[in-house]
Amino acid sequence: MSVLLIAGSPSERSRSAGLLDAVQDLLTAARRPVDRLLIRDLSPKALLLAGTSHRSIQLAVDAVAAATAVVVATPVYKAAYSGVLKVFLDLLPQSALAGKVVLPLATGGSPHHMLALDYALRPVLQSLAARHILPGVYVTDSQFAQGPDGVYHLSPDMQLRLEGAVATLCAESFRQQATTGFEPVPFSRVRCSV
Repeated sequence: MSVLLIAGSPSERSRSAGLLDAVQDLLTAARRPVDRLLIRDLSPKALLLAGTSHRSIQLAVDAVAAATAVVVATPVYKAAYSGVLKVFLDLLPQSALAGKVVLPLATGGSPHHMLALDYALRPVLQSLAARHILPGVYVTDSQFAQGPDGVYHLSPDMQLRLEGAVATLCAESFRQQATTGFEPVPFSRVRCSV
């Protein structure tokens, strides 16, 4: 039972990768096992040519299948999520997210593209049969600055919002599943008061 963090940025160091670092820190503190998938490390040729038999793609698809929950982070380009993330999501089986809770995250230069999570990414995640897609977290450049140490730091209000989102992810993903029913009760044991 682990959480898979999917980095949908084509860049090695990006704000969306930094956002996943913050999520990983929170999950590690909550003692949740975490795996990470960097789409940029998959075979570009296999991604673009839909080479689902390529080893890197098979391992990535298997990682999604094995996860209890998924966190998807992407930069927003031209009011949509990244192309490399789109190509990867297109390679997943139609029910790849069945039974999983998904937390979408995005970074962008300004608040103008905030709805990209709801209007661009959420429908694709829903089409992959996600059990529950949590409200996304969108972070702008001004809310997530890079310090002199090269590490990205969230503003205090965004840190609280991310902590709440990760707490909800854990609560929704790792709670006990409901039982399939109740034990039958014989009619002779039913009591009524009038």
